[in-house]
Amino acid sequence: MSKENSNSAELDVLIVGAGFSGLYLLHKLRGDGYNVRAVEAGPEVGGTWFWNRYPGARCDVESVDYSYSWDPEMDQTYEWTEKYPAQADILKYLKAVADKNDLRKDIDFNTRVTQMTWDEQTKRWTSTTDTGRSITSQYVMMAVGCLSVPKEPSDLPNFDRFTGEVLRTWNWPEDADLTGKKVAVIGTGSTGAQVIPALAEIVDSLLVIQRTPNFVIPTRNRPLNDGELDEIRADYPDRRRRNRAHPAGVFRSDNPKNAMEVDAQERHDTFQERWEGGGINFLGAFADLMFNKEANDAVCEFVHEKIDETVTDPAVADLLKPRSYPMGAKRPVIATDYYETFNKPNVTLADVRTNALATFTETGVEFVDGSTYDFDVLVLATGFDSFTGAFTQIDITGRDGRKLAEEWTHQGPATYLGLSTAGFPNMVLVANVGSPSVLANMITAIEQHVEWVSHMLADQKANGRTTIEAEPIAQKQWVETVEAIANMTLWPQGDSGSWYRGANIPGKPQLFMPYAGGVVEYEKAIDATRENNYSGFVTA
Repeated sequence: MSKENSNSAELDVLIVGAGFSGLYLLHKLRGDGYNVRAVEAGPEVGGTWFWNRYPGARCDVESVDYSYSWDPEMDQTYEWTEKYPAQADILKYLKAVADKNDLRKDIDFNTRVTQMTWDEQTKRWTSTTDTGRSITSQYVMMAVGCLSVPKEPSDLPNFDRFTGEVLRTWNWPEDADLTGKKVAVIGTGSTGAQVIPALAEIVDSLLVIQRTPNFVIPTRNRPLNDGELDEIRADYPDRRRRNRAHPAGVFRSDNPKNAMEVDAQERHDTFQERWEGGGINFLGAFADLMFNKEANDAVCEFVHEKIDETVTDPAVADLLKPRSYPMGAKRPVIATDYYETFNKPNVTLADVRTNALATFTETGVEFVDGSTYDFDVLVLATGFDSFTGAFTQIDITGRDGRKLAEEWTHQGPATYLGLSTAGFPNMVLVANVGSPSVLANMITAIEQHVEWVSHMLADQKANGRTTIEAEPIAQKQWVETVEAIANMTLWPQGDSGSWYRGANIPGKPQLFMPYAGGVVEYEKAIDATRENNYSGFVTA
């Protein structure tokens, strides 16, 4: 039964977030007959694709694959225009999904959940929002995203002295115009590598403050050719099946050969072919790039060669070469004309590993060698409090007064199958910590979770059960499994700042957070627990 007024609501399911995860959950569970509603901090659908609207923002999964598979009609009618979708195109797509399925009527926009409390007597959650609303629900679906809470720039010396304009890539003003201005950018991860070339085209001068160089693979983005989308549409059902059957959740032409099993010429030619093709397919050049250090050293050397070929100043090229971690161990960066940008006369690279940032001044920055740079605008592309940030900023109280923020802050995030955490009944995580999430096509990962959730709720109802949560022993074993699988690869060697381990946040517990086994093995695991009467969960 639904009871609702302006200050309170009683629901079967509350969804926190209205990005890709939240919208599909809302559509699916509403269709299953549940009284369900979503809350969204932004004024529009889209989640990360609403907030991250900085110049150059683009997805590294092809547009035709970075979309829902559950609506074949949209597959046949939506007009993607580029191989890799820009932020505005993705947001336009999600708006179209929301409109087509009349989802907005069940979303509270400009609303943040600030507190969630479990009531053991009623077996329900009470969630409080920053608008003063109180929402009770049997289940809470945390569709909050893996990269939705920005890292605050606490490690920038005397940052508050700077009196110029500060822009943050994760909340870019829609009316921002940097044409002709003197600009500095801090951060050269995925966001920085996209925004830097875009800004270099329009600003008077651009200072790039690099803390850790990244391996940047060329996107090779292009408009879709005439008839290309029609061919994809004709093949869409099979394409979706191929995506679901690939560990990365998106089909790519992986080379079954190992890098060190071929001679140096074949190895180089293969890398060259993949480099010219661009995109994430580069990582499929050989089967062992993320498992064999010698193979990874070979691909690192190749990228170093490409940097030397591209960047005209040898000293700048040398500073742009990552040497402290294997390629792929940190989030692979896909961007357009990144290395070429450093040949522009209005672009300057400042590397803090060789010349530390001493202090911010009122008008810019000063480095330890005494060099100073003045600028009008500072752009922060400094990353996120990955995976856990959106959970720990909410006051979540589970059974017996347990505080999720305290447990995850001190011990690290623990889940069973990336779906549930012990002591917090009926709180379901969606495509986040403990699941493939960012190591796969997020849309494939999201659809896996939503489908499992739909089955789980139906099974709970059919069996007269009202609660489900992770069993502590199964949870501990899953955390160990996630870590063990990661340790079979080169991913854990992602330097001291890898957000896969939370190492970019001072004091954050160190453990590998995404499941590195791929979506195929993961689907087997979540299907197995359901087929075995939800083994590893406590149900009542």
